[in-house]
Amino acid sequence: MFQLGKTIVSEEIIETDFVCNLNACKGQCCIDGDAGAPLEDKETEILVDIYSDVKPFLRPEGIAAIEEQGVFVKGEDGEWETPLINGSECAYVVFSENKTAKCGLEEAYNQGLTNWKKPVSCHLYPVRIKEYTELTAVNYHKWEICDPACALGEELKVPIYKFVKEALVRKFGIEWYEELEQIAEEHLRR
Repeated sequence: MFQLGKTIVSEEIIETDFVCNLNACKGQCCIDGDAGAPLEDKETEILVDIYSDVKPFLRPEGIAAIEEQGVFVKGEDGEWETPLINGSECAYVVFSENKTAKCGLEEAYNQGLTNWKKPVSCHLYPVRIKEYTELTAVNYHKWEICDPACALGEELKVPIYKFVKEALVRKFGIEWYEELEQIAEEHLRR
């Protein structure tokens, strides 16, 4: 771990290679698990504001879950998250013709109907953020369903921090990311 500004960053995001391999996993991270995608407070307001624009992209099961539970819910840990369909898949999940899970929020964004891509937690994955009083932890979330992503990342020689660059810049800013790049270069030279 190393400190970068007000963050504590795991060396794993520098040392581990990762590139999502949707052909292998079919977006399993959006449909497995026991909790929805973590949401920041300001993202709950965004979901309320854009729901009517996103709704046409969603499946009937997702719409039903959202209309029953709300566009966001409080998880068992007391944090905000996306609602789930039958306690499993994210209510915002849609499927492509080849049964790959995609994000209905991102589909609306891609069509120019919203200016918000998706929750930053989804955009950052496999990086997970944990806010503490004084610092923010930036960690790698290892999950066996992502083994194909690690293999592809290794083949392409793309470390996690480069794979999620856009999301890290979105969360922490370009100056933070450029400092991370410098630290990574120095760390990997050792």
